[in-house]
Amino acid sequence: MTAPPRLTPAQIVALGPLAAVSPPLRRALSGSGFEPMPAPAENDWLACHPERGQKYADFIAEKPLVPEEARRTLALLPLGVPARPGIPRPGLLRDALEAFYALPARLLPRVALADVGMRTRINEHTGKVQLYTPHILTYLKRRLPPDVFALAAITGEDLYPDEAWNFVFGIASPRHRVGLFSFARYDPTFDDEPFGPGDETRILRRMIKVLLHEVGHMFGLAHCVYFLCLMNGSNHIEEADARPLHVCPICLRKLQHSIRFDVVSRYDALQRFYERAGLDDEAAWVAERLREIRD
Repeated sequence: MTAPPRLTPAQIVALGPLAAVSPPLRRALSGSGFEPMPAPAENDWLACHPERGQKYADFIAEKPLVPEEARRTLALLPLGVPARPGIPRPGLLRDALEAFYALPARLLPRVALADVGMRTRINEHTGKVQLYTPHILTYLKRRLPPDVFALAAITGEDLYPDEAWNFVFGIASPRHRVGLFSFARYDPTFDDEPFGPGDETRILRRMIKVLLHEVGHMFGLAHCVYFLCLMNGSNHIEEADARPLHVCPICLRKLQHSIRFDVVSRYDALQRFYERAGLDDEAAWVAERLREIRD
């Protein structure tokens, strides 16, 4: 089988041999519609955290955890007080999880922060309270339901993983299948800015990105360095906004290996979700991919 077109030599090596791949999946992995990873700017993730990348063969060798028949559900757990009006509801994020990962997803009852118990601090730059993520991850490990493959928590509070870090958008513990993310810095009011037209859709896009990214880590996906991809690392909000809401061919192959979804059915479900959520750019991108993938 010859290598698919439109891919660089490094991308072809990272994607791996495709002789045993079905024709629709092979077309989905062709590289059409995906943008290469640009050189990082001074303060971007790869400039501060050099990463070699995780090839498909590396992913397989690492023996990632995979969903089993009795443990195929994804779960979303809201932490703290409900978000104010204008912030997308957790139920919409649950729907995003289900469509993107082609697995059933459910929303768990909200948990008060006082019931979690964690260290906090006041961020010296923002003057706002932050939650210490290791304590929350420990709590989530204890709360992981037996039928749930991955549990993601969502909070409106800012997060920090270590005293040396300013903040983190989200974090995951892949081997324990838990993670969490904050939408605090996605809300204009975090910087005392007014909430304006278009902000609700922009916040939804940002929230979905970080949720799906952290759950991707629970499936064993490392940060991607080969394409502009949902699994790219992000050091700041401008960098996060530049990342797409889709995984690249290499990360898509990893997910398909673990979940065994039908690639056309998955894209169909994603298109329906994006149309319903008002994410028109993403819906149009998926529609174009479907036109190229279908027989």
